[in-house]
Amino acid sequence: MESYKSFAEVYDLFMDNVPYDDWAQNVYHLLKKQGITDGLIAELGCGTGQMTRRFRDMGFDMIGIDNSIEMLDMARAKESDESILYLCQDMREFELYGTVKAVVSICDSMNYITEEEDLLQVFKLANNYLDPGGIFLFDMNTPFKYRELLGDGVFAENRDEGSFIWENEFDAEEGLNYYDLTLYIKEGDTYCRYEEEHVQKAYSQETVERLLQESGLEVLGVLDAETLSEPKEDSERVYYIAREITK
Repeated sequence: MESYKSFAEVYDLFMDNVPYDDWAQNVYHLLKKQGITDGLIAELGCGTGQMTRRFRDMGFDMIGIDNSIEMLDMARAKESDESILYLCQDMREFELYGTVKAVVSICDSMNYITEEEDLLQVFKLANNYLDPGGIFLFDMNTPFKYRELLGDGVFAENRDEGSFIWENEFDAEEGLNYYDLTLYIKEGDTYCRYEEEHVQKAYSQETVERLLQESGLEVLGVLDAETLSEPKEDSERVYYIAREITK
């Protein structure tokens, strides 16, 4: 879970190709189908607040939760007011002051929870802080993406402000995906080198649904994140939608 230390410096730079607007509209559409168009929402793994700010602009009252103080510093630096409450908390232990209409998590933050018992704990906490009938909506990268698209690949990008080399390794037996990142970040007239390792877990749909049910949530649906239709064998990212029915 200790990630995005140095990468926080250039995270938004290298993520500028992510269709955040489309993702925000998709999440809004799915929440609206459940009758949620305003009110208080908590976002787990909010990072630099890219999605958080979009949800705020759609009319939601937002709480952004992340365990990287560096990422939250970036999020706060982008704010012209204090309309979003940012909390530095581990999602496995997060605490709120009351309940919320929905808990959301986007950008594969849940894949960073690499132990089933920890993922179950996150689900239980989400359930605990939901209003009666509240919605828990999150996305996950699929095993297909880790196995077929990332695999044992090497990815790199170079820009004036910084560059990175991403060496990927997927352990199919353990379902663990390792990102070894080498970062070169411009600091004044020089570039400083930083190294990080990120680990994510590839969970089967059956496992995630079982853990949601064990946490007391009702699974309403699982959708391909691009088409918002039933997932296929080659779906890269999926949304899980669950509802509070009992604590």
